[in-house]
Amino acid sequence: MPQSTAGVREIVVPGEPINCEGRKPGFGIYGKGGHYYASTLGLRTDKPNFVDVIPLAGRYVPFSGDEVIGTVSGINTSSWLLDISSPYPALLHASESPWKVEFNATAKYLEIGDNVTAVILSVDDSKHVQVTMREQGLKKLNGGHIVEVTFGKVPRVIGRKGSMMEMLKSETGCKLIVGRNGKIWIDGPIEKVLLVAKAIEMIDTGAQTFGLTDRVREFLRNGNSGRE
Repeated sequence: MPQSTAGVREIVVPGEPINCEGRKPGFGIYGKGGHYYASTLGLRTDKPNFVDVIPLAGRYVPFSGDEVIGTVSGINTSSWLLDISSPYPALLHASESPWKVEFNATAKYLEIGDNVTAVILSVDDSKHVQVTMREQGLKKLNGGHIVEVTFGKVPRVIGRKGSMMEMLKSETGCKLIVGRNGKIWIDGPIEKVLLVAKAIEMIDTGAQTFGLTDRVREFLRNGNSGRE
């Protein structure tokens, strides 16, 4: 007997027709013969100007303009390499940092293991990724804790118009930054950080179900040990 799909968001499979309804096809969609189809197993995500199919699994695929959280994994004389939870490391050149960095002085500003917020500047055909920290609000993340979710679940962690993230912050008093690559920075008292981390785990595992916001709110207010 087929399982009921009640309470489940629209999941599409590779090759399934996608009606973009006048919007542009985005990530996870390809065109053929004047029609559009899903190229991956994922969640259909409707935005004002385009439609995406966000993969349910897999590593982050970088796109220009994405704001990400990167962890320094390598240091060169005039640049840093960042782990952005992608198969492709990201290069942060000193000229794209918010500091005036002298040659061979990069380690004074960022060390291996440090976390930063950055924006994907470019991705070439060879998958060489470059990022920048020269836009407003981008910075080194001091303190705090990093958790990770499947990058396709990031829209659910953020919520409609930022509603889920605002709830996580208002209910706990924690500071949060969510990277499009699935890395999430949490800062606050350790007991609250652990509570937020558990709530984010709930969102990650239950992203495709309805009623999730109410369950997460109840969990945060009760501070329970993990029952949904």
